[in-house]
Amino acid sequence: MTDYLQAVFDMLGPAENRYADPAAWLRLEQEIGRRLPPDFKAIVDAYAPVQLNGHLGLSSHPACAWRNLGEAIRSDAEGWNEWRTWEDDDLEPDADPRVICNRPQIPFGTPDGLIPLADTDQGAAIFLAPEVHGFPDGIVVQGSEGDWVGHPMNFAEWLYRYLIGEEMAGWYSTALYPGPVLLEYLPTGPDQRTRKVYGPERGM
Repeated sequence: MTDYLQAVFDMLGPAENRYADPAAWLRLEQEIGRRLPPDFKAIVDAYAPVQLNGHLGLSSHPACAWRNLGEAIRSDAEGWNEWRTWEDDDLEPDADPRVICNRPQIPFGTPDGLIPLADTDQGAAIFLAPEVHGFPDGIVVQGSEGDWVGHPMNFAEWLYRYLIGEEMAGWYSTALYPGPVLLEYLPTGPDQRTRKVYGPERGM
């Protein structure tokens, strides 16, 4: 069985752990009322705030004042809770987040709802779900075309599959870039600039 968390680390290279702080995660989890998956926290601790391969943003960390994950989750959840036009769409069962998550309603930013985790510059939003087709702590994505899809897997597997070019962020979302992954470490203060590094060779 593939260890997807280790596979992600192998692909991205040495962790920087700029903001790793268990107390910051504890405060965030108390605020949102649920524990976040260990693999997600490990990846965010290792690399965030970062943009991967020019598209996928892990743009916040709970211990980073300038790019605070708790503030980002609150802000994104408020927007999603206000923008609910998708509920009026005639969605197929396999494309309806209520069916995907086995919930009559979908709140955002709550323990039993969807927690915003990441996004892409192409307009996709990636969420942690309480369950996806029965799989606990699965991943739900709304793609740039407004399509919803559930991935019954943990975040590390989702990220690994995204980075190897599988269609993981909605329709027509394949973004395969052969060679090392580009990591753009985002500014976390007024005098900083984006810093670009590359992960190890991937043989792709």
